[in-house]
Amino acid sequence: MAAAAMIAGVSPKRMIWVTFKVRGFHCYPDAPKEVAYLRQRHRHQFGFRVWIEVWGDNREIEFHLTQAWLEALYAEGGTLEAEGKSCEMLANDLYARMVQEECFQRRDIWIEVDEDGECGAFMRYEKPQ
Repeated sequence: MAAAAMIAGVSPKRMIWVTFKVRGFHCYPDAPKEVAYLRQRHRHQFGFRVWIEVWGDNREIEFHLTQAWLEALYAEGGTLEAEGKSCEMLANDLYARMVQEECFQRRDIWIEVDEDGECGAFMRYEKPQ
């Protein structure tokens, strides 16, 4: 692995990112009364953006292969049945699946999950020390 370049005396953290979308359904059982309609099962286009730490300027993790691998996690059945899960819970689920793979272990991983590109959550998972 080549040493990371210093820029003005600073060694930047390098992160690649990929995006993908998954059609799915969920509900928010404890929704406040003002948005009680969210308690019912409803459809979203869940958007995912995943940042993964890399260690050099000629990254050791390839964008397209990573994106294809992540998309394949959701390809079974074509629709995500998220039940009562929030965007944060979906990010936690994805992170748990990713770190089962050796190539994603010992790296910072950040995951954003949105509903229809309008609202969402961002989760930062720091690599184990």
